[in-house]
Amino acid sequence: MSRIFVIGLGPGHPDQQTPEARKALSLVTDVIGYGPYVARLELPETVVRHASDNRVELDRARHALELAGQGRCVAIVSGGDAGVFGMASALFEAIDHGLELWRTTEVTVVPGVSAVLAAAARIGAPLGGDFCVMSLSDNLKPWDVVCRRLRLAAEAGFVIALYNPRSKARPWQLGEALDILRTCLPGTVPVAFARAIGRPDERLTLTDLTNADPECVDMSTLVLIGSELTRKIERPQGDAWLYTSRSVPA
Repeated sequence: MSRIFVIGLGPGHPDQQTPEARKALSLVTDVIGYGPYVARLELPETVVRHASDNRVELDRARHALELAGQGRCVAIVSGGDAGVFGMASALFEAIDHGLELWRTTEVTVVPGVSAVLAAAARIGAPLGGDFCVMSLSDNLKPWDVVCRRLRLAAEAGFVIALYNPRSKARPWQLGEALDILRTCLPGTVPVAFARAIGRPDERLTLTDLTNADPECVDMSTLVLIGSELTRKIERPQGDAWLYTSRSVPA
């Protein structure tokens, strides 16, 4: 039977890869994914690696389905969780619009630790109340849709986690997003820049909305904007925790 595992690899540290993900990887003949994710996997030499660029998700999904149709056991890998801005939706989109035969493929989506969860754990408990997760990329949706969603999320009182915040191709978008949020939220609202959490080049910066500098951010950074219920606890060591109150005043 043709089979595909869609596997979330976690934020990057081996300890944050789940036992279920490791078990699935032990079964496969082929691994497909964005080049850096495929490269960091420890796999037997018999496993064929198919690395590709980060903007060819549908091509990657179709390739996996074609290999599975040949009787291969295929893993499609994503960083974090494959269902959060990852390859799971691309695979099901390919199936939805592809060959009827592809609907008979056995697909197992293996959850992973998403970057927003890893960052929140490092920061304290900023997701203790209601929150939302957004991508700032406008590759698949218009920028005005991104802006409208940002305003509504801030006005609704959600803590906001931003994926894909800033790239070389669109260095201006995070700055504009922060300006939009400054019209909806107090400048004292905490902001965290969590870069490469769990990896050797990890960096965590805590600031506030007034002083949040987009120049500190790259595509490996998770940007977390608190709500008016997010609190900062200063510590004697000089660092701090953030948490969001679970109670909303009437």
